[in-house]
Amino acid sequence: MFSILIPSWNNKAFLQLCVESIKAYTVVEAQIIVHVNEGIDGTLEWVKQQGLDYTHTEINAGVCVALNMASKLARFDYIVFMNDDMFVLPGWDTTLANEIAKLKTDCFMLSGTMIEPYDTGNKCVMVGDYGRTVEGFKKEQLLKDYALFNKADWSGSTWPPSVVHKKWWIEVGGYSEEFSPGMGSDDDFAMKMWAAGCRTFKGVGISRVYHFISKSTGRIIKNDGRKQFFNKWGLKQSTFHKYYLKRGQNYTGVLAEPRLEIGFLFQKLLARFEKWI
Repeated sequence: MFSILIPSWNNKAFLQLCVESIKAYTVVEAQIIVHVNEGIDGTLEWVKQQGLDYTHTEINAGVCVALNMASKLARFDYIVFMNDDMFVLPGWDTTLANEIAKLKTDCFMLSGTMIEPYDTGNKCVMVGDYGRTVEGFKKEQLLKDYALFNKADWSGSTWPPSVVHKKWWIEVGGYSEEFSPGMGSDDDFAMKMWAAGCRTFKGVGISRVYHFISKSTGRIIKNDGRKQFFNKWGLKQSTFHKYYLKRGQNYTGVLAEPRLEIGFLFQKLLARFEKWI
């Protein structure tokens, strides 16, 4: 059912933990596809030894190129984007599959819900410190606790673990490589889905993964994704989050076009002015 794309950049220990969890706790039929960026830490050899499907670049090509290359190997109908510093928890896949079965459209974007070790101010995640390194990972305690967290379904799915139908992945052209190495690319992909007619952006509260947080993005020279998104779409990411996706609010159903309220109109006018100057 799922083709799981995992970009990885010299992050072998976390990747091994991620793949271990997918193999242990995934029930639906799934294909793991790793894109190895560089791989000088032994990642490439390990992926080959495991018999995993993979693509490879000799340099760090970034997440956009990685996902687009890996997606070409996808055999199943649904493409899942997974970070290599994630550990999936029991039921992560079946809960997403159940949501897909209930939808009346194949044009959607769903996300699982992350448990993270510290509070980043993100309303869409749960906070619980079960370790920030592979060596310090409190796996057994996490497996006892993860189902005790209380989290409703939330609106505004854009980031991994995310799932879309392969048809729509192809339709919108995958991830936009002008956003390489990747800052702002999740929002850009979601905006492309919105422009294609998608109005279902749902975070599934009981589909859960542990996220160690930014074990790759903390090492790269970042592109200015905010500016690129603004220049491409004529609105700020924050406007997209608040007025289009209703990010962080409890999920209430299919999204509608933004209402012509004062705050939204002001942001649109401000965006036009800033673009003009």
